[in-house]
Amino acid sequence: MLKSYEKEISWKAGAYAIAVHLALLGGLLISFNWKAAHPVLNVAEVELWESIPNTAPPPPPVIVPKIEPAPVVKDVPEPKPEAKVEEPKVDIALEKKKELEQKKLEEKAAKQEAEKLKKERLAAIQADTLKDEKRDSEKQLNDKKAKDELKKLQQELSAEGDQQALAAKASANAGVIDEYKRKIQDKIKGNVNNELCGDGKPVLKFKIDLLPSGELSGNPKLTKTSGLEACDDAVERAIMASQPLPLPEDVALKSQFRNLNLTFTPNN
Repeated sequence: MLKSYEKEISWKAGAYAIAVHLALLGGLLISFNWKAAHPVLNVAEVELWESIPNTAPPPPPVIVPKIEPAPVVKDVPEPKPEAKVEEPKVDIALEKKKELEQKKLEEKAAKQEAEKLKKERLAAIQADTLKDEKRDSEKQLNDKKAKDELKKLQQELSAEGDQQALAAKASANAGVIDEYKRKIQDKIKGNVNNELCGDGKPVLKFKIDLLPSGELSGNPKLTKTSGLEACDDAVERAIMASQPLPLPEDVALKSQFRNLNLTFTPNN
């Protein structure tokens, strides 16, 4: 005999079962195709021929084989064998050599440092010595400066006397030079043919070079013409005919007559 709570559960289970069956039935009805199926008619077509056509297959096409050029084989260089990398070997002699060189470098650096210290000490000693010498030289310089000033004053006084003597001598020499120039011109003028110079007052100039003996060292050079060629030639001939020309006895003065510029006025 069912209890009261079991009755409620059995009713619910029955209701759920009925609902599920109704849902399945509805799905079947909806998916069912209600259209009537019509039979498919097969229609055949017939074609009439007057004669039987030639149904032999056409001959196959002639296929010409295509000759392809032979492939060019390029010389592929053979791969060079890879150089074997030798593992460095520890050379005891090389290590000793490096140690020896390092030792030499250290000794050299120490020697250079010692020389540097010696040079610095020597420079300091020289600086002190230079200071002492400078003081002594300044004293000597002051003494020498005083002596030089005294000597200069004496030389100036002596030079003033010498200049006065030289001026007097130069003045005397100038008088002698002018005197001998007049003598030279007078001697040449005495040998000029004045008739060739006309009645006017022609002026002409010549340059002559003289030797210490009074002889000409070359032909006279006309530096200014008189305008009369005959007059110019007459004076040139007179210069050549007047050799040797008069010169002073003083050898120093003779050098003043080495090159002379002479002016002539034949008709004066």
